[in-house]
Amino acid sequence: MSALGDLISADEPTFSFEFFPPRTEAGQRSLLRAIRRIEALTPSFVSVTYGAGGSSRDRTVEVTKRIAAETTLRPVAHLTAVGHSVAELRHIIGQYADAGIRDVLVLRGDPPGSPRGPWTPHPQGFDYAHQLVSLVRGLGDFSVGVAAFPECHPRSPDRDSDIRHFVAKCRAGADYAITQMFFHVEDYLRFRDRVEAAGCETPIIPEIMPATDVRQIRRFSELSDAAFPEDLAHRLEAARQDPGTAHRIGVEYATGMALRLLAEGAPGLHYITLNRSDAAADIHRNVMSSRSSDVLSGHR
Repeated sequence: MSALGDLISADEPTFSFEFFPPRTEAGQRSLLRAIRRIEALTPSFVSVTYGAGGSSRDRTVEVTKRIAAETTLRPVAHLTAVGHSVAELRHIIGQYADAGIRDVLVLRGDPPGSPRGPWTPHPQGFDYAHQLVSLVRGLGDFSVGVAAFPECHPRSPDRDSDIRHFVAKCRAGADYAITQMFFHVEDYLRFRDRVEAAGCETPIIPEIMPATDVRQIRRFSELSDAAFPEDLAHRLEAARQDPGTAHRIGVEYATGMALRLLAEGAPGLHYITLNRSDAAADIHRNVMSSRSSDVLSGHR
């Protein structure tokens, strides 16, 4: 199997999907159904997130291992430094390696309790994501991804320091990056330009969030400092009692973003599923249909 970093750096874009570990048996069943539906789309890889403060560590490891063992999908495991000693991190990485998982997305992580809470490193842990990148790289033949923040990391005092921290993660050994969700293509393009101006050529995959539930997306946006377009919010608000229309609005908006990002040279797309495959799958099908039409019409 090709290294994921090489796959992402290739000429053709990658397409991937993100899941999170469920808390209940019903959630587990829903997740497994979503995974099977996404499997039929043959994505480049899928990822499994890590709860705030490391709260879902065991469930993340278990879901990732199940995907590796029971499906044809390529799983990328999330790993955060928050709340873990270096010894614990080594143990988790060893669990992934024992399961044949060699792709890890490394993050510093949010503090437990509140993403806005004070950051306190574990006494025997790490302060920065670049330290965790170096650890994973030193423990075996892993492909390592990191997070990128097109609208600036909420804890960065300014954009210059944000770019410096991002470049430090890449130079520590990251093969690629996946962004936090955003809703304005220009934010991604400006961030990519700043990274390239800093002499860093690490490929940055934009993350696509299907905005189909205005209350949910507003909550996510507030937690992540992602600017939510007011015109989109108004349209979704007007469709709150009509889930079908809200779904169509969110899918159309995300499809437009996705196609423009690819046209601007993004190395791939990473779709958030929220463990429900419908909206993310619809966006992906729209993208693939448009790309096929472009090929047939000679636009590529």
